[in-house]
Amino acid sequence: MSAEQLPALVVVAPLVAAPVALLARRALPAWMVATAACGFSFVAALALAVQVTSGGAVSYALGSWPPPWGIEYRVDVLSAFVLVLVSGVATVVAPFAWASASAELERERLYLFYALYCLCVAGLLGMTATGDAFNLFVFMEIASLSSYVLIALGRDRRALLSAYQYLVLGTIGATFYVIGIGLLYLMTGTLNMADMAARLSDISSTRPVLAALAFITVGVSLKLALFPLHLWLPNAYTYAPSAVTAFLAATGTKVSVYVLLRFYFGVFGTRIVLEELPMSQILLALSVVAIVTASLVALWQADLKRLLAYSSIAQIGYITLGISMASREGLTAAVVHLFNHGITKGALFLLVGGVALRAGHAGFDRLQGLARTMPLTSLGIVIAGLSLIGTPGTAGFVSKWYLVLGAIEAGRWWLAAFIVATSLIAVAYIWRFVEAAYLAPLGGATPRAGEAPAAMLVPAWILVAASVWFGFDTSYSVQGAARAAALLLQ
Repeated sequence: MSAEQLPALVVVAPLVAAPVALLARRALPAWMVATAACGFSFVAALALAVQVTSGGAVSYALGSWPPPWGIEYRVDVLSAFVLVLVSGVATVVAPFAWASASAELERERLYLFYALYCLCVAGLLGMTATGDAFNLFVFMEIASLSSYVLIALGRDRRALLSAYQYLVLGTIGATFYVIGIGLLYLMTGTLNMADMAARLSDISSTRPVLAALAFITVGVSLKLALFPLHLWLPNAYTYAPSAVTAFLAATGTKVSVYVLLRFYFGVFGTRIVLEELPMSQILLALSVVAIVTASLVALWQADLKRLLAYSSIAQIGYITLGISMASREGLTAAVVHLFNHGITKGALFLLVGGVALRAGHAGFDRLQGLARTMPLTSLGIVIAGLSLIGTPGTAGFVSKWYLVLGAIEAGRWWLAAFIVATSLIAVAYIWRFVEAAYLAPLGGATPRAGEAPAAMLVPAWILVAASVWFGFDTSYSVQGAARAAALLLQ
Protein backbone atom coordinates (compact mmCIF):
# COMPACT_ATOMS: atom_id res chain seq x y z
CA MET A 1 0.00 0.00 0.00
CA SER A 2 1.66 3.23 -1.19
CA ALA A 3 1.43 6.04 1.36
CA GLU A 4 0.87 8.59 -1.41
CA GLN A 5 -2.26 6.77 -2.56
CA LEU A 6 -3.89 6.46 0.87
CA PRO A 7 -6.28 9.45 0.59
CA ALA A 8 -7.77 7.90 -2.54
CA LEU A 9 -7.61 4.28 -1.44
CA VAL A 10 -9.55 4.91 1.78
CA VAL A 11 -12.52 5.98 -0.38
CA VAL A 12 -11.99 3.78 -3.43
CA ALA A 13 -12.01 0.47 -1.50
CA PRO A 14 -15.71 0.56 -0.45
CA LEU A 15 -16.65 2.35 -3.69
CA VAL A 16 -15.26 -0.51 -5.78
CA ALA A 17 -16.64 -3.11 -3.35
CA ALA A 18 -20.22 -1.93 -4.00
CA PRO A 19 -20.50 -3.12 -7.64
CA VAL A 20 -18.46 -6.24 -6.77
CA ALA A 21 -21.00 -7.12 -4.06
CA LEU A 22 -23.79 -6.42 -6.53
CA LEU A 23 -22.28 -8.72 -9.15
CA ALA A 24 -21.82 -11.48 -6.56
CA ARG A 25 -25.62 -11.76 -6.27
CA ARG A 26 -25.25 -13.92 -3.17
CA ALA A 27 -25.23 -12.92 0.47
CA LEU A 28 -22.01 -14.55 1.71
CA PRO A 29 -19.56 -13.30 -0.95
CA ALA A 30 -21.21 -9.85 -0.89
CA TRP A 31 -20.78 -9.69 2.89
CA MET A 32 -17.17 -10.84 2.68
CA VAL A 33 -16.38 -8.17 0.09
CA ALA A 34 -18.08 -5.45 2.16
CA THR A 35 -16.32 -6.48 5.37
CA ALA A 36 -12.92 -6.66 3.68
CA ALA A 37 -13.39 -3.23 2.06
CA CYS A 38 -14.39 -1.62 5.37
CA GLY A 39 -11.44 -3.24 7.13
CA PHE A 40 -9.06 -2.03 4.41
CA SER A 41 -10.40 1.53 4.72
CA PHE A 42 -9.97 1.39 8.50
CA VAL A 43 -6.33 0.35 8.19
CA ALA A 44 -5.77 3.07 5.59
CA ALA A 45 -7.44 5.66 7.84
CA LEU A 46 -5.22 4.68 10.77
CA ALA A 47 -2.14 4.98 8.54
CA LEU A 48 -3.31 8.41 7.39
CA ALA A 49 -3.88 9.50 11.00
CA VAL A 50 -0.29 8.56 11.87
CA GLN A 51 1.02 10.25 8.74
CA VAL A 52 -0.76 13.60 9.22
CA THR A 53 0.08 13.70 12.93
CA SER A 54 3.78 13.43 12.22
CA GLY A 55 4.11 15.11 8.84
CA GLY A 56 1.17 17.46 8.32
CA ALA A 57 -1.71 17.42 5.83
CA VAL A 58 -1.61 15.00 2.90
CA SER A 59 -2.75 16.13 -0.54
CA TYR A 60 -3.67 13.83 -3.43
CA ALA A 61 -4.50 15.22 -6.88
CA LEU A 62 -6.91 13.09 -8.93
CA GLY A 63 -6.07 12.61 -12.59
CA SER A 64 -2.69 14.35 -12.25
CA TRP A 65 -4.42 17.74 -12.35
CA PRO A 66 -2.80 19.80 -9.58
CA PRO A 67 -5.07 21.75 -7.25
CA PRO A 68 -6.91 24.03 -7.55
CA TRP A 69 -7.49 23.04 -11.20
CA GLY A 70 -8.36 19.43 -10.48
CA ILE A 71 -10.14 17.57 -7.70
CA GLU A 72 -8.01 17.28 -4.60
CA TYR A 73 -8.30 14.84 -1.72
CA ARG A 74 -6.84 16.55 1.32
CA VAL A 75 -6.48 14.85 4.70
CA ASP A 76 -5.45 16.83 7.78
CA VAL A 77 -5.73 16.04 11.50
CA LEU A 78 -9.48 16.78 11.58
CA SER A 79 -10.44 14.79 8.51
CA ALA A 80 -8.17 11.90 9.57
CA PHE A 81 -9.94 11.88 12.95
CA VAL A 82 -13.34 11.54 11.26
CA LEU A 83 -12.06 8.98 8.74
CA VAL A 84 -10.96 6.73 11.60
CA LEU A 85 -14.40 7.02 13.25
CA VAL A 86 -16.38 6.27 10.07
CA SER A 87 -14.23 3.42 8.81
CA GLY A 88 -13.82 1.95 12.31
CA VAL A 89 -17.56 1.89 12.99
CA ALA A 90 -18.22 0.50 9.49
CA THR A 91 -15.76 -2.34 10.17
CA VAL A 92 -17.41 -3.18 13.51
CA VAL A 93 -20.97 -3.02 12.13
CA ALA A 94 -20.21 -5.26 9.13
CA PRO A 95 -20.00 -8.58 11.08
CA PHE A 96 -23.04 -7.51 13.13
CA ALA A 97 -24.96 -7.06 9.88
CA TRP A 98 -24.35 -10.67 8.86
CA ALA A 99 -26.61 -11.98 11.63
CA SER A 100 -28.88 -8.95 11.94
CA ALA A 101 -29.66 -8.34 8.26
CA SER A 102 -30.11 -12.05 7.64
CA ALA A 103 -32.90 -12.05 10.24
CA GLU A 104 -34.53 -8.79 9.16
CA LEU A 105 -34.33 -8.89 5.35
CA GLU A 106 -35.39 -11.30 2.63
CA ARG A 107 -32.50 -13.52 1.58
CA GLU A 108 -32.67 -12.40 -2.06
CA ARG A 109 -32.13 -8.77 -0.95
CA LEU A 110 -29.06 -9.32 1.20
CA TYR A 111 -26.47 -8.81 -1.53
CA LEU A 112 -28.20 -5.51 -2.39
CA PHE A 113 -27.99 -4.51 1.27
CA TYR A 114 -24.21 -5.03 1.34
CA ALA A 115 -23.72 -3.17 -1.94
CA LEU A 116 -25.69 -0.19 -0.60
CA TYR A 117 -23.80 -0.37 2.70
CA CYS A 118 -20.50 -0.05 0.81
CA LEU A 119 -21.85 2.90 -1.15
CA CYS A 120 -22.92 4.64 2.05
CA VAL A 121 -19.51 4.07 3.64
CA ALA A 122 -17.76 5.34 0.50
CA GLY A 123 -19.97 8.44 0.40
CA LEU A 124 -19.25 9.38 4.01
CA LEU A 125 -15.52 8.74 3.63
CA GLY A 126 -15.48 10.77 0.42
CA MET A 127 -17.23 13.71 2.09
CA THR A 128 -14.51 13.67 4.72
CA ALA A 129 -11.49 13.24 2.45
CA THR A 130 -12.30 15.53 -0.46
CA GLY A 131 -11.00 19.08 -0.66
CA ASP A 132 -13.39 20.04 -3.46
CA ALA A 133 -16.73 21.63 -2.54
CA PHE A 134 -18.69 20.18 -5.47
CA ASN A 135 -17.08 16.76 -5.14
CA LEU A 136 -18.27 16.86 -1.54
CA PHE A 137 -21.82 17.35 -2.87
CA VAL A 138 -21.41 14.30 -5.13
CA PHE A 139 -20.32 12.13 -2.21
CA MET A 140 -23.11 13.60 -0.07
CA GLU A 141 -25.62 12.38 -2.64
CA ILE A 142 -23.98 8.94 -2.83
CA ALA A 143 -24.26 8.59 0.95
CA SER A 144 -27.79 10.03 1.06
CA LEU A 145 -29.29 7.99 -1.78
CA SER A 146 -27.89 4.75 -0.38
CA SER A 147 -29.15 5.71 3.09
CA TYR A 148 -32.68 6.26 1.80
CA VAL A 149 -32.80 2.75 0.33
CA LEU A 150 -31.13 1.15 3.36
CA ILE A 151 -33.75 2.71 5.66
CA ALA A 152 -36.58 1.62 3.34
CA LEU A 153 -35.41 -2.00 3.64
CA GLY A 154 -36.74 -2.13 7.23
CA ARG A 155 -39.34 -4.83 7.80
CA ASP A 156 -41.87 -2.41 9.32
CA ARG A 157 -43.96 -0.77 6.60
CA ARG A 158 -43.35 2.58 8.29
CA ALA A 159 -39.72 2.28 7.19
CA LEU A 160 -40.79 3.17 3.66
CA LEU A 161 -42.56 6.33 4.86
CA SER A 162 -39.56 7.23 7.01
CA ALA A 163 -37.23 6.83 4.03
CA TYR A 164 -39.53 9.02 1.92
CA GLN A 165 -39.58 11.75 4.58
CA TYR A 166 -35.79 11.59 4.81
CA LEU A 167 -35.55 11.71 1.00
CA VAL A 168 -37.68 14.87 0.80
CA LEU A 169 -35.85 16.70 3.57
CA GLY A 170 -32.45 15.39 2.48
CA THR A 171 -33.08 16.60 -1.08
CA ILE A 172 -34.00 20.04 0.23
CA GLY A 173 -30.80 20.09 2.28
CA ALA A 174 -28.67 19.04 -0.70
CA THR A 175 -30.34 21.71 -2.86
CA PHE A 176 -29.58 24.42 -0.32
CA TYR A 177 -25.99 23.23 -0.12
CA VAL A 178 -25.42 23.23 -3.89
CA ILE A 179 -27.00 26.70 -4.24
CA GLY A 180 -24.52 27.95 -1.63
CA ILE A 181 -21.63 26.35 -3.52
CA GLY A 182 -22.88 27.92 -6.74
CA LEU A 183 -22.81 31.37 -5.16
CA LEU A 184 -19.29 30.78 -3.84
CA TYR A 185 -18.12 29.64 -7.27
CA LEU A 186 -19.71 32.73 -8.79
CA MET A 187 -17.68 34.94 -6.46
CA THR A 188 -14.37 33.04 -6.38
CA GLY A 189 -14.16 31.07 -9.62
CA THR A 190 -12.92 27.96 -7.80
CA LEU A 191 -14.33 24.87 -6.12
CA ASN A 192 -11.18 23.90 -4.23
CA MET A 193 -11.94 24.71 -0.60
CA ALA A 194 -8.42 25.85 0.32
CA ASP A 195 -8.26 28.11 -2.74
CA MET A 196 -11.79 29.30 -2.07
CA ALA A 197 -10.86 30.32 1.48
CA ALA A 198 -7.90 32.35 0.21
CA ARG A 199 -10.04 34.17 -2.35
CA LEU A 200 -12.87 34.87 0.08
CA SER A 201 -10.63 36.89 2.40
CA ASP A 202 -11.14 40.07 0.35
CA ILE A 203 -14.84 39.64 -0.51
CA SER A 204 -16.22 37.96 2.60
CA SER A 205 -18.71 40.73 3.39
CA THR A 206 -20.46 40.77 0.00
CA ARG A 207 -24.09 39.74 -0.19
CA PRO A 208 -23.60 36.64 -2.38
CA VAL A 209 -21.03 35.29 0.12
CA LEU A 210 -23.35 35.96 3.06
CA ALA A 211 -26.20 34.29 1.17
CA ALA A 212 -23.92 31.31 0.44
CA LEU A 213 -23.15 30.99 4.14
CA ALA A 214 -26.88 30.97 4.93
CA PHE A 215 -27.69 28.37 2.27
CA ILE A 216 -24.85 26.06 3.30
CA THR A 217 -25.76 26.40 6.98
CA VAL A 218 -29.37 25.38 6.37
CA GLY A 219 -28.45 22.60 3.95
CA VAL A 220 -25.86 21.00 6.21
CA SER A 221 -28.05 21.53 9.31
CA LEU A 222 -30.77 19.44 7.66
CA LYS A 223 -28.25 16.66 7.12
CA LEU A 224 -26.96 16.76 10.71
CA ALA A 225 -30.49 17.02 12.17
CA LEU A 226 -29.95 20.30 14.03
CA PHE A 227 -33.13 21.44 15.77
CA PRO A 228 -35.63 22.33 14.30
CA LEU A 229 -34.50 20.58 11.10
CA HIS A 230 -34.44 17.17 12.78
CA LEU A 231 -37.88 15.82 11.90
CA TRP A 232 -36.57 13.07 9.62
CA LEU A 233 -34.32 11.47 12.22
CA PRO A 234 -36.58 9.78 14.84
CA ASN A 235 -38.56 7.71 12.34
CA ALA A 236 -35.51 6.93 10.21
CA TYR A 237 -33.58 5.55 13.19
CA THR A 238 -36.59 3.73 14.65
CA TYR A 239 -37.75 1.80 11.58
CA ALA A 240 -34.49 1.20 9.69
CA PRO A 241 -32.79 -2.22 9.97
CA SER A 242 -30.76 -2.42 13.17
CA ALA A 243 -27.36 -2.42 11.44
CA VAL A 244 -28.33 0.63 9.39
CA THR A 245 -29.53 2.54 12.45
CA ALA A 246 -26.31 1.80 14.34
CA PHE A 247 -24.08 2.84 11.45
CA LEU A 248 -25.95 6.03 10.56
CA ALA A 249 -26.34 7.11 14.19
CA ALA A 250 -22.61 6.69 14.78
CA THR A 251 -21.37 8.28 11.56
CA GLY A 252 -23.93 10.03 9.32
CA THR A 253 -24.70 13.10 11.38
CA LYS A 254 -21.07 13.26 12.59
CA VAL A 255 -19.76 13.66 9.04
CA SER A 256 -22.29 16.47 8.50
CA VAL A 257 -20.96 18.17 11.63
CA TYR A 258 -17.48 17.82 10.14
CA VAL A 259 -18.68 19.52 6.94
CA LEU A 260 -20.16 22.40 8.96
CA LEU A 261 -16.87 22.81 10.84
CA ARG A 262 -14.90 22.71 7.61
CA PHE A 263 -16.94 25.45 5.99
CA TYR A 264 -17.33 27.68 9.04
CA PHE A 265 -13.68 27.70 10.06
CA GLY A 266 -11.82 26.45 6.98
CA VAL A 267 -13.61 28.27 4.16
CA PHE A 268 -15.53 31.29 5.46
CA GLY A 269 -13.25 31.93 8.44
CA THR A 270 -13.90 33.07 11.98
CA ARG A 271 -14.16 36.76 11.07
CA ILE A 272 -17.28 36.47 8.95
CA VAL A 273 -18.89 33.65 10.94
CA LEU A 274 -18.22 34.93 14.44
CA GLU A 275 -17.64 38.66 14.15
CA GLU A 276 -19.74 39.92 11.25
CA LEU A 277 -22.66 37.52 11.65
CA PRO A 278 -24.38 36.25 14.83
CA MET A 279 -23.84 32.58 13.94
CA SER A 280 -22.41 31.83 17.38
CA GLN A 281 -25.52 33.15 19.13
CA ILE A 282 -27.85 31.37 16.71
CA LEU A 283 -26.07 28.04 17.20
CA LEU A 284 -26.07 28.54 20.97
CA ALA A 285 -29.83 29.17 21.07
CA LEU A 286 -30.67 26.24 18.78
CA SER A 287 -28.36 23.92 20.71
CA VAL A 288 -29.92 24.79 24.07
CA VAL A 289 -33.44 24.23 22.74
CA ALA A 290 -32.40 20.97 21.05
CA ILE A 291 -30.84 19.57 24.23
CA VAL A 292 -33.84 20.38 26.42
CA THR A 293 -36.71 19.50 24.08
CA ALA A 294 -35.23 16.32 22.59
CA SER A 295 -34.20 15.02 26.03
CA LEU A 296 -37.67 15.67 27.45
CA VAL A 297 -39.38 14.05 24.47
CA ALA A 298 -37.09 11.01 24.88
CA LEU A 299 -38.44 10.54 28.41
CA TRP A 300 -41.92 9.70 27.12
CA GLN A 301 -41.08 7.24 24.36
CA ALA A 302 -42.54 3.75 24.56
CA ASP A 303 -39.79 2.23 22.40
CA LEU A 304 -36.11 2.13 23.42
CA LYS A 305 -34.92 2.58 19.85
CA ARG A 306 -37.03 5.71 19.42
CA LEU A 307 -35.89 6.99 22.82
CA LEU A 308 -32.26 6.71 21.70
CA ALA A 309 -33.13 8.44 18.42
CA TYR A 310 -34.39 11.51 20.29
CA SER A 311 -31.34 11.27 22.53
CA SER A 312 -29.20 11.60 19.39
CA ILE A 313 -30.84 14.93 18.59
CA ALA A 314 -29.98 16.15 22.08
CA GLN A 315 -26.40 14.92 21.77
CA ILE A 316 -26.03 16.72 18.43
CA GLY A 317 -27.09 19.79 20.41
CA TYR A 318 -24.11 19.30 22.72
CA ILE A 319 -21.78 19.12 19.70
CA THR A 320 -23.13 22.32 18.15
CA LEU A 321 -23.03 23.92 21.61
CA GLY A 322 -19.26 23.37 21.60
CA ILE A 323 -19.03 24.85 18.10
CA SER A 324 -20.97 27.94 19.23
CA MET A 325 -18.31 28.68 21.87
CA ALA A 326 -15.75 29.17 19.05
CA SER A 327 -12.89 28.70 21.50
CA ARG A 328 -10.17 26.08 21.63
CA GLU A 329 -11.84 24.27 24.55
CA GLY A 330 -15.28 24.51 22.94
CA LEU A 331 -14.12 23.14 19.60
CA THR A 332 -12.10 20.44 21.33
CA ALA A 333 -15.29 19.43 23.18
CA ALA A 334 -17.30 19.45 19.95
CA VAL A 335 -14.81 17.28 18.05
CA VAL A 336 -14.18 14.84 20.91
CA HIS A 337 -17.96 14.51 21.51
CA LEU A 338 -18.39 13.83 17.80
CA PHE A 339 -16.08 10.85 18.30
CA ASN A 340 -17.25 9.71 21.74
CA HIS A 341 -20.95 9.96 20.96
CA GLY A 342 -20.38 8.05 17.73
CA ILE A 343 -18.94 5.00 19.48
CA THR A 344 -21.39 5.22 22.40
CA LYS A 345 -24.53 5.52 20.32
CA GLY A 346 -23.25 2.89 17.92
CA ALA A 347 -22.87 0.50 20.88
CA LEU A 348 -26.36 1.26 22.15
CA PHE A 349 -28.08 0.70 18.81
CA LEU A 350 -26.15 -2.53 18.20
CA LEU A 351 -27.26 -3.86 21.58
CA VAL A 352 -30.85 -2.78 21.00
CA GLY A 353 -30.64 -4.58 17.66
CA GLY A 354 -29.98 -7.78 19.60
CA VAL A 355 -33.07 -7.14 21.72
CA ALA A 356 -35.14 -6.49 18.60
CA LEU A 357 -33.89 -9.75 17.07
CA ARG A 358 -35.09 -11.77 20.07
CA ALA A 359 -38.23 -9.78 20.87
CA GLY A 360 -39.38 -8.53 17.49
CA HIS A 361 -39.05 -4.89 18.55
CA ALA A 362 -37.57 -2.85 21.41
CA GLY A 363 -40.75 -1.61 23.06
CA PHE A 364 -40.56 -1.22 26.83
CA ASP A 365 -43.20 -3.93 27.21
CA ARG A 366 -40.57 -6.36 25.84
CA LEU A 367 -37.89 -5.16 28.27
CA GLN A 368 -39.55 -6.28 31.51
CA GLY A 369 -36.99 -8.41 33.33
CA LEU A 370 -34.68 -8.44 30.31
CA ALA A 371 -31.56 -8.63 32.50
CA ARG A 372 -32.56 -12.17 33.50
CA THR A 373 -32.68 -13.50 29.95
CA MET A 374 -30.14 -11.21 28.21
CA PRO A 375 -27.70 -10.20 30.99
CA LEU A 376 -24.76 -9.26 28.74
CA THR A 377 -26.94 -7.15 26.48
CA SER A 378 -28.54 -5.40 29.45
CA LEU A 379 -25.18 -4.72 31.09
CA GLY A 380 -23.82 -3.30 27.84
CA ILE A 381 -26.80 -0.95 27.51
CA VAL A 382 -26.26 0.28 31.07
CA ILE A 383 -22.53 0.91 30.53
CA ALA A 384 -23.07 2.72 27.23
CA GLY A 385 -25.96 4.58 28.86
CA LEU A 386 -23.60 5.82 31.57
CA SER A 387 -21.35 7.17 28.82
CA LEU A 388 -24.37 8.89 27.28
CA ILE A 389 -25.06 10.55 30.62
CA GLY A 390 -21.43 11.58 31.07
CA THR A 391 -20.50 9.49 34.10
CA PRO A 392 -16.82 9.69 35.17
CA GLY A 393 -14.81 6.81 33.74
CA THR A 394 -16.63 6.86 30.41
CA ALA A 395 -15.99 8.62 27.10
CA GLY A 396 -19.09 10.76 27.54
CA PHE A 397 -17.67 12.31 30.70
CA VAL A 398 -14.61 13.56 28.81
CA SER A 399 -16.84 15.36 26.30
CA LYS A 400 -19.02 16.98 28.96
CA TRP A 401 -15.93 17.97 30.96
CA TYR A 402 -14.47 19.92 28.06
CA LEU A 403 -17.84 21.50 27.33
CA VAL A 404 -18.00 22.73 30.93
CA LEU A 405 -14.41 24.01 30.71
CA GLY A 406 -15.26 25.89 27.52
CA ALA A 407 -18.31 27.47 29.14
CA ILE A 408 -16.33 28.52 32.22
CA GLU A 409 -13.52 29.93 30.10
CA ALA A 410 -16.06 32.07 28.24
CA GLY A 411 -17.42 33.31 31.58
CA ARG A 412 -20.78 31.60 31.02
CA TRP A 413 -21.32 29.91 34.34
CA TRP A 414 -24.99 29.52 33.57
CA LEU A 415 -24.06 27.42 30.54
CA ALA A 416 -21.81 25.16 32.62
CA ALA A 417 -24.71 24.65 35.05
CA PHE A 418 -27.02 23.98 32.10
CA ILE A 419 -24.74 21.22 30.75
CA VAL A 420 -24.66 19.49 34.14
CA ALA A 421 -28.40 19.91 34.74
CA THR A 422 -29.47 18.58 31.34
CA SER A 423 -27.26 15.54 31.83
CA LEU A 424 -29.67 14.62 34.63
CA ILE A 425 -32.44 14.26 32.06
CA ALA A 426 -30.32 11.58 30.41
CA VAL A 427 -30.12 9.89 33.82
CA ALA A 428 -33.92 9.80 33.86
CA TYR A 429 -34.38 8.13 30.48
CA ILE A 430 -31.52 5.65 30.97
CA TRP A 431 -33.10 4.82 34.35
CA ARG A 432 -36.27 3.82 32.51
CA PHE A 433 -34.33 0.97 30.93
CA VAL A 434 -32.69 0.00 34.23
CA GLU A 435 -36.06 -0.06 35.94
CA ALA A 436 -37.64 -2.21 33.23
CA ALA A 437 -34.74 -4.62 32.74
CA TYR A 438 -33.52 -5.06 36.33
CA LEU A 439 -36.35 -4.13 38.70
CA ALA A 440 -39.51 -5.23 36.89
CA PRO A 441 -40.69 -8.85 37.04
CA LEU A 442 -40.16 -10.99 33.98
CA GLY A 443 -42.88 -10.11 31.47
CA GLY A 444 -44.79 -12.42 29.21
CA ALA A 445 -43.47 -10.60 26.14
CA THR A 446 -39.85 -10.62 27.32
CA PRO A 447 -37.54 -12.57 24.96
CA ARG A 448 -36.56 -15.92 26.52
CA ALA A 449 -34.29 -17.26 23.81
CA GLY A 450 -31.19 -15.90 25.52
CA GLU A 451 -28.49 -13.59 24.23
CA ALA A 452 -28.18 -12.47 20.63
CA PRO A 453 -25.73 -14.44 18.46
CA ALA A 454 -22.04 -13.84 19.09
CA ALA A 455 -21.73 -12.19 15.67
CA MET A 456 -24.01 -9.43 17.02
CA LEU A 457 -22.94 -9.36 20.66
CA VAL A 458 -19.16 -9.18 20.11
CA PRO A 459 -19.21 -6.10 17.81
CA ALA A 460 -21.56 -4.34 20.22
CA TRP A 461 -19.26 -5.05 23.15
CA ILE A 462 -16.24 -3.82 21.18
CA LEU A 463 -17.91 -0.39 21.04
CA VAL A 464 -19.01 -0.66 24.69
CA ALA A 465 -15.40 -1.35 25.66
CA ALA A 466 -14.29 1.58 23.51
CA SER A 467 -16.73 3.90 25.30
CA VAL A 468 -15.00 2.96 28.57
CA TRP A 469 -11.46 2.88 27.19
CA PHE A 470 -11.67 6.43 25.85
CA GLY A 471 -12.96 7.54 29.23
CA PHE A 472 -9.58 6.67 30.75
CA ASP A 473 -7.11 6.88 27.87
CA THR A 474 -7.64 10.20 26.10
CA SER A 475 -4.28 10.26 24.31
CA TYR A 476 -5.96 9.75 20.94
CA SER A 477 -9.42 11.24 21.35
CA VAL A 478 -8.69 14.45 23.27
CA GLN A 479 -5.25 15.10 21.81
CA GLY A 480 -6.57 14.51 18.31
CA ALA A 481 -9.54 16.79 18.96
CA ALA A 482 -7.26 19.47 20.44
CA ARG A 483 -5.03 19.39 17.35
CA ALA A 484 -8.11 19.63 15.16
CA ALA A 485 -9.42 22.61 17.17
CA ALA A 486 -6.07 24.38 16.84
CA LEU A 487 -6.16 23.78 13.08
CA LEU A 488 -9.67 25.22 12.79
CA LEU A 489 -8.83 28.37 14.73
CA GLN A 490 -5.50 29.16 13.07
